[in-house]
Amino acid sequence: MVIRSVNLETVCGITSRLPENKLPEVAFAGRSNVGKSSLINGLMNRKSLARTSAKPGKTQTINYYNINNELYFVDLPGYGYATANEQVKAQWGKMIEDYLHRSKKLLAVFLLLDIRHAPSENDRIMYDWIVERGYRPVIIATKADKIKRSQMAGQLKLIRDTLAIEDDTTVMPYSALSKQGRDEIYAFLDGLLEGDTI
Repeated sequence: MVIRSVNLETVCGITSRLPENKLPEVAFAGRSNVGKSSLINGLMNRKSLARTSAKPGKTQTINYYNINNELYFVDLPGYGYATANEQVKAQWGKMIEDYLHRSKKLLAVFLLLDIRHAPSENDRIMYDWIVERGYRPVIIATKADKIKRSQMAGQLKLIRDTLAIEDDTTVMPYSALSKQGRDEIYAFLDGLLEGDTI
């Protein structure tokens, strides 16, 4: 995939109606501070179009980025921020669940997990939500540059085992620093647009 044009087209808050898009969508989900904005910016070849909040966990919108007039990157609210109150946590959950339930153009969901740690309870809930909606998440193990190469296989196995992921589910490491994994994600997206399944 070659990124030729990027446009932040739609921003939806808790009371907003989701757009009726004509183009296919791929969604990005992950807890606060997992590196979601860094991944999206890296894929879009932009430094700061997907903005990180000054206070983690404060982003409460679903952001639609039009890519090449071919598809949308859909940035879902970060979940699981420890100091967010219960009402805010419930709103994030409702927004994400509503999106997964209502989007008619969603082709795939990327679930971002920090490769350094076992998936949290919130990660397990998100994984189950995605599966229950009929999607097989593509797991992106972020911050791959933060561990030794010798630790990579063990950490990826920890993610698979904790979530009880099926063997044919894609789990790929990604580094915002070195861009490790970016070409694999591009290849996956090309396959989606060509109608292939992985």
